[in-house]
Amino acid sequence: MTARAARRLLATAAALCLLCPGSSPRAEKPAEMVDTALVLAVDVSDSVTPERFALQMEGIARAFEDSGVQAAIVSGPHRAIFVTLVEWSNRPAVSVPWTLITSAEDARGFAGRVRRAPRADSQFTCMAAALQLIADKVLPFLPARAERTIIDVSGDGHDNCNPQVQVDAVRDALVAGGGVTINGLPILEGDEATTLEAWYREHVIGGPGAFLLPAASFKDFGRAMRDKFIIEISATTPRGGRG
Repeated sequence: MTARAARRLLATAAALCLLCPGSSPRAEKPAEMVDTALVLAVDVSDSVTPERFALQMEGIARAFEDSGVQAAIVSGPHRAIFVTLVEWSNRPAVSVPWTLITSAEDARGFAGRVRRAPRADSQFTCMAAALQLIADKVLPFLPARAERTIIDVSGDGHDNCNPQVQVDAVRDALVAGGGVTINGLPILEGDEATTLEAWYREHVIGGPGAFLLPAASFKDFGRAMRDKFIIEISATTPRGGRG
């Protein structure tokens, strides 16, 4: 057999192998269960200046680049989480859709998407609308079942858009089935700093193990978000700040 004939035979055999059932490269199997489904609901209302918006996005991105957060993500039995970013004001919107994270590389990729996310809106503070969007348009489209579902709400003010359905009612409906927890990260900077933590405790957080972890300012947001992620993702109990 000549060298040319041998090469033709090998090429034919390779092509036939590609047609054989089970011989093609294995497609990535979608996750059937994850440890945590995490919704990051971030305030982008009028009080959030461009600089403050950048501090929030950078804080979230750096948290997902943190080795402690990455270790927490893979510490659960399923070694996986789903996470999505929702920006909220008058018109809440999903800025980064549900993203599966199973590795440090995935976490860094999500961080990059957060940094590139455009600002959705900048009007009134309307948390009730945000929670309703999450209930109607976000949680029903979670790609896999989760051991726990957490909505992580952060912001620097009380609701001021006079919604038809109050925050408390939307919260109560979300947590009624026992499968959703809403945690709070009030940012204690601005005109409502002295009353915001109490307002979040009374009107926002709810569900199994719900807790508050305030940020002292927008510059402190990244630190608070990192600490909060580790608690939420690893399902540990926070010291203080319980609802």
